[in-house]
Amino acid sequence: MLSKKTQYALEALSYMAEKGTASPILIAEIATQKNIPVKFLEQILLELKKAGFLESKKGKHGGYLFAIPPQKIKLSAIFRIIEGPIALLPCVSLNFYEKCADCNEKKCGINKVMTEVRDNTLAVLDKRTVADLIIKK
Repeated sequence: MLSKKTQYALEALSYMAEKGTASPILIAEIATQKNIPVKFLEQILLELKKAGFLESKKGKHGGYLFAIPPQKIKLSAIFRIIEGPIALLPCVSLNFYEKCADCNEKKCGINKVMTEVRDNTLAVLDKRTVADLIIKK
């Protein structure tokens, strides 16, 4: 299940992409337009800034803007920053692999199915970008 944090991150990014501006957007504007708690949004945007996807400007005309064009930001990257692993089990994770206790992965049916789930989820998230979140009117 998608966490509220990831939902809010995607909402904020889609709003910013929809605005399509090179000017910074105030956190308060995003929070109001997308009904996201400001303090929570501050944390999310700061994480995305630290990851290099966003920039921030201080001052009267400050706010957040994209450091990378939205059409170049894969959703898989956003998910990994906010959620962590895309895989539902640590033993099938590509970037956060951990062996499950008391498990033989070669003979584990759960491992095989969860690998397929991971691969299919990743196939979608790797080909979709933040720009794909914009609803065409």
